[in-house]
Amino acid sequence: MLGFVARRLVGAVLLAFVLTLITYVMFIVLPKDHRPLQQGQSGFVPDLQTQYHAQGSVVMGYVHFVERVVLHGDLGQSMHTEKPVTTVIHDTIPVTASLVLGGLVFWLVIAFPIGLLGALRPRSLVDRSLMLFVLVGLCAHPIWLGLMSSWFFGVKLKWLPVAGYCDLRYDPQSTNLCGGPRYWAYHMILPWLTFAFMFAALYARMIRGSVLEVLNEDYVRTARAKGAGRARVLRKHVLRNAMLPVITMVGMDVGIAFGGTLFIETVFDLPGMGQLLVSSLGGAGPDLPVIMGIVLVVCFAVVLANLVVDLLYPLVDPRIQLYGKGGSSAGLRAPRRRLRARQAVTSESPT
Repeated sequence: MLGFVARRLVGAVLLAFVLTLITYVMFIVLPKDHRPLQQGQSGFVPDLQTQYHAQGSVVMGYVHFVERVVLHGDLGQSMHTEKPVTTVIHDTIPVTASLVLGGLVFWLVIAFPIGLLGALRPRSLVDRSLMLFVLVGLCAHPIWLGLMSSWFFGVKLKWLPVAGYCDLRYDPQSTNLCGGPRYWAYHMILPWLTFAFMFAALYARMIRGSVLEVLNEDYVRTARAKGAGRARVLRKHVLRNAMLPVITMVGMDVGIAFGGTLFIETVFDLPGMGQLLVSSLGGAGPDLPVIMGIVLVVCFAVVLANLVVDLLYPLVDPRIQLYGKGGSSAGLRAPRRRLRARQAVTSESPT
């Protein structure tokens, strides 16, 4: 087990270094406009090439870049605000992380009951109605969903706030007087619901297809023949196997989820990384250090999510072999192959 975890950690570290290399080439090596200085608020702020001393060898420049970014956590200085990029992004990460994690919980809470009901009663009126309901979220743009939910629940019914953010921890010395877990969750309900509808339809169809496939397996029919109740069969035999493609998809969709936060944060005025990215693209020119920092943070989040997914496979299904032939972890490739097969199942129309 320790060897398996060590191999996955080494793979994640190597992938992170590859992503930093691609980011270094895209933001520092490829741009040909090497203007030495850019105008800030109170003076001239060095651009990326100057900040990272990229005028010399590409290899040595990348080594210096990795040393500053990975070892020292130094992402440079913002060209707009002249603040360290690490400080600027650090203030926005809790907002975006709370939106993504809360939206993840919400879309799984929505998708699992709909997928299970659809699989237990395939092609019924309940199945068709629920799939039609969640497909609205898949087809509609997140900005439209956010504006409609704000108008209906915030303006029309006055149940929830239409915009704004409260810190999870109340700080009496902060300029933001809104804080605490209660008000934080109260202001995040609409963003979570809007964010969840973007993925609920896809996950509901995946869960429906996975449960339908598992229900036809021999061991499920054997358990029923031995007298096991329906609830026990679903809990012990069906759900654990149906969870594997869902876990795989969560790891694959983290990057897409961070992309969706841009629209949600804009609609609900959340001071997250999406809002920061939009503001960094405006002004006198793009704030490349901040944009590069956001790209690196999202890349590292995707790597971490996929690492967690790989480590969860043996816990969800102990039958997955940690070691394949020759001592490799080939057994973990089976869930990804099953995911591709089950994605073909979900392409079948629920109606």
